[in-house]
Amino acid sequence: MNNLHEILSFHYVYPLPLNKFQILMKSIESTRNIIETSPLVLAKILSISTNHARTILKNYQQVLDINLVDVYHSSSIKAITFNSEFYPESLHDLLDPPTVLYAKGDISLLTQPKKIAIIGSRKATNYSSLALEYIIPPLVEQNIVIVSGLAMGADSLAHRATIQYGGKTIAVLGHGFSHLYPPENKALACEIGENHLLLTEYPPYVGVQKWHFPMRNRIISGISNALVVTEASLKSGTLITTEHALEHGKDIFVVPGPILKEQSKGTNSLLREGAIPIWDGYQIIEELKLF
Repeated sequence: MNNLHEILSFHYVYPLPLNKFQILMKSIESTRNIIETSPLVLAKILSISTNHARTILKNYQQVLDINLVDVYHSSSIKAITFNSEFYPESLHDLLDPPTVLYAKGDISLLTQPKKIAIIGSRKATNYSSLALEYIIPPLVEQNIVIVSGLAMGADSLAHRATIQYGGKTIAVLGHGFSHLYPPENKALACEIGENHLLLTEYPPYVGVQKWHFPMRNRIISGISNALVVTEASLKSGTLITTEHALEHGKDIFVVPGPILKEQSKGTNSLLREGAIPIWDGYQIIEELKLF
């Protein structure tokens, strides 16, 4: 039996994705045996150096003396492990699901059956704002939770429009809660953390790294029933998220864009590849009813 305190302590020291954590558990049977595992054995299981394994075990021993549940609670952070009732079942379909999710706000939003991600370019234009005026209100009427990534551009527009129209939104972060990126979205992040939901797979101390954002995108896709793309260039990171969604058989809805605009080249390319063109939220609702 795996102990919550031990799972959180090990994840704090070495945040393994669930597939690798399960390999570890299969080898040592339980979290209670981590402390008795030799650096040589741990190194072999995790395919890391013995010195690295030794450091992990040393740090783990130190963190075990701290009640992380209380520490997180004092910072309004809820730790949701892979076996929690609030952990989204759909994340288990990923190749590398997070072992722990860290949340601020209303974690009941994770149990809502209808969630749609709205994503797009960090350089989104007023065209995205106009499109969201037609897309978001019908979704809010159906109590659909809007998921995005708190980035500048389309993500911020989607979160703000959802709040404006009285809906609920989830922002998935690419860093721990001791950091905030981008800093321009501090007020928006506070609003979401108090009345909606901020979500991350990273322990609080983990800072902003470029490679975290593609990892974050798989969670945005993983917890959502479908994706909406407003604007995206051909080299946009948005297309990484759509690839995750397509791999798991999810619908991709795309706002067609003017053929001469750079921010429409990625979206129009998605349409050519079979994405579903939409220009209001009612189309999304009708399309999802068909399936």
